Amino acid sequence: MNFRTHNDCDVDINGTHLQGYVNATYDKLVDVFGLPFEGDGYKVDAEWGIRFDDGTVASIYNWKNGKNYCGPEGLDVGQITQWHVGGLFKESVRLVQQALQRAKEPA
Repeated sequence: MNFRTHNDCDVDINGTHLQGYVNATYDKLVDVFGLPFEGDGYKVDAEWGIRFDDGTVASIYNWKNGKNYCGPEGLDVGQITQWHVGGLFKESVRLVQQALQRAKEPA
């Protein structure tokens, strides 16, 4: 399973919406998917756009728990361990989880 991210090409995540969650550290997400783009400056602090080879699109993002939304009481992105997975179908969650799992396996 291969994928490209917003770091590689234009990934259109417009219309994606919550499909599920993934537990991972910020550093793990950066290791697997590269640096995020900044969130919306309001409810999201970090977001990734991913397009898998089968055409499935996914977004990974925090929601209303970071500094943008909560101010000084909000979590730094490095403290967030549960992330929202957006997509058009539930398949987005499975593919994100699979990509993270594969990254844990020895080469």
